[in-house]
Amino acid sequence: MNNIQKPSIPKGTRDFSPSEMAGRNYIFDTVKSVFKKFGYRPIETPSMENLSTLLGKYGDEGDKLLFKVLNSGEAFAGVMSSELQNSNALSLKVCEKGLRYDLTVPFARYVVQHQNEISFPFKRYQIQPVWRADRPQKGRYREFYQCDVDVIGSKSLLNELELVQIADEIFNKFGINVCIKINNRKILCGLAEVIGFPDKLVDITVAIDKMDKIGLEEVENELKERGIDEKGIAALEPVLILQGSSAEKISAIKQVLASSATGMEGVAELEKLFDLISHAGINQQVEVDLSLARGLNYYTGAIFEVKAKDFEIGSICGGGRYDNLTGIFGLPDVSGVGISFGADRIYDVLGGLNKFPQEVIEGTKILFSNMDDASVEYSIPIVKMLRAKGINCEIYPDRSKLKKQFDYADKKGIPYFAIIGETEVANGTVNIKNLAKGEQKTMSVSEIDEIF
Repeated sequence: MNNIQKPSIPKGTRDFSPSEMAGRNYIFDTVKSVFKKFGYRPIETPSMENLSTLLGKYGDEGDKLLFKVLNSGEAFAGVMSSELQNSNALSLKVCEKGLRYDLTVPFARYVVQHQNEISFPFKRYQIQPVWRADRPQKGRYREFYQCDVDVIGSKSLLNELELVQIADEIFNKFGINVCIKINNRKILCGLAEVIGFPDKLVDITVAIDKMDKIGLEEVENELKERGIDEKGIAALEPVLILQGSSAEKISAIKQVLASSATGMEGVAELEKLFDLISHAGINQQVEVDLSLARGLNYYTGAIFEVKAKDFEIGSICGGGRYDNLTGIFGLPDVSGVGISFGADRIYDVLGGLNKFPQEVIEGTKILFSNMDDASVEYSIPIVKMLRAKGINCEIYPDRSKLKKQFDYADKKGIPYFAIIGETEVANGTVNIKNLAKGEQKTMSVSEIDEIF
């Protein structure tokens, strides 16, 4: 008996049907159109990067989620037993490459490598898949697409404003109500200073970044585990649960951070950004969220996160300012800021809220029957004419019973079926059936496009 392998794909990855691809392409086309409108141009980078490019850029937790690509050949030849104890050192020896974790670090590498070919400030967008060795769950995948937009080579807060405007316009186009949450990493640095743990910034941000997922009590437990004492946690708590308008939150945090120069710099930037936003006519809700941390280590200034208001899912967009990322690759003092739209989560939100436009869901608009050679020959120029007018249409490829052709149209969700028989060929007409309504009408060839 032959062994038949059961078809399967790795956990956390997905196949996409034609209808799903129609929805995904709608997302990509929409974000792309807005990115272009703001002067951003596309680039692409390889799926694999040198592992040395990726390691150490996302913090300890991020490093654990990197998919590492084993070297070909005898990858473990010459590995000492002592090296087996250090996963990063071992990885660098047996895995020289890794799948990219995000698009920002490869972008920073690209900028440094191509610095003599590009002009600054450099505005780019990038729509490609990324990979994370995460535990698959609702809204969280191991392979997923990001739609990134970044500007590098300028410290102006107008860039941050522009990212807020881009997010606002994209979600307006999608018809999704969102809350755009903003904080500043310098404020978090200031908080670490004033509670007496300036060296624990990474521990603090990693913990409070989980606030939405695990709640205040669990965040405080994690802070304890990370070495923050009761006094420090007590000082942090009122900031993390601070309520009120954005202006009230900024005013309150000013008092808390009065003794921290770094913290006050962050407050000033946040205040200026919200002043700019007030002049921009933003439709979506924008608010200060002082518990927002963004766990990635490379953020140094403003940080953003976007949450859907009417659908339960994690953040659907996020980003921030990074001042030192290109410095790692030998190009210091080049500041950048960017935001990333999670296409997969946006797809789930659009589907869950039934927000995909009908024309996106539909593919072929009209199917022409295949009755005999004469009817097919009659249909070919009509189909060509309709396609030239941008109407998607098909001729059923095989001669078969009309019921089979009707069933094909029904399963594909094709709304109209054109029946071409001897009478239609003789009279120069087309008999068109509206499959949803069950109505049938004979019309001239020149009238067909009026039904769409």
